[in-house]
Amino acid sequence: MKIVLCVTGASGAAYAVRLAQELKKARAELSIVITDSAKKVFAYEEPGALAALRKCGKTYSEDAVDAPFASGSAKFDAVVVCPCSMKTLAAISCGFAYNSVCRAADVALKERKKLVLVPRETPLHEIHLKNMLKLARMGVVILPACPGFYHSPKKAGDFVDFIVGKVLDSLGVENTVFKRWKS
Repeated sequence: MKIVLCVTGASGAAYAVRLAQELKKARAELSIVITDSAKKVFAYEEPGALAALRKCGKTYSEDAVDAPFASGSAKFDAVVVCPCSMKTLAAISCGFAYNSVCRAADVALKERKKLVLVPRETPLHEIHLKNMLKLARMGVVILPACPGFYHSPKKAGDFVDFIVGKVLDSLGVENTVFKRWKS
């Protein structure tokens, strides 16, 4: 499975790193786009995050317009934007492919590939919600970083694993990253 993981400047370095590690473990061929804003946010949240991401796949800058996934003739299975800033979500919803993240998403949409966005923002206002609805109607998976509690989380990593497991599920990647509901 070929996956493009796009990492934007929303809070959530832990989500991106853990997802990349799990995709690597699942033997996905991983291309990772890291925006300049992500680099700044990650420096505050998790200083080792960039190095950890680089160990999981080939990395690209946000201005890598010549990246393989920037073309509709490239073969990839899915694009995941995790975490996804509202700026990026808005650009994707308007077809404004101004950087390699938005271009990868644009290609996924036009080629009818799986596109998963993990927005990390709260509260949401009407424009955020309209952009998400517009994308959801196009078949995009909107997977907010809203972890459940039924699995009795004990540490912050349990919340991260819940979201990562849900992203993996949406990609069809078998996983046991989080404890599933049992009645």
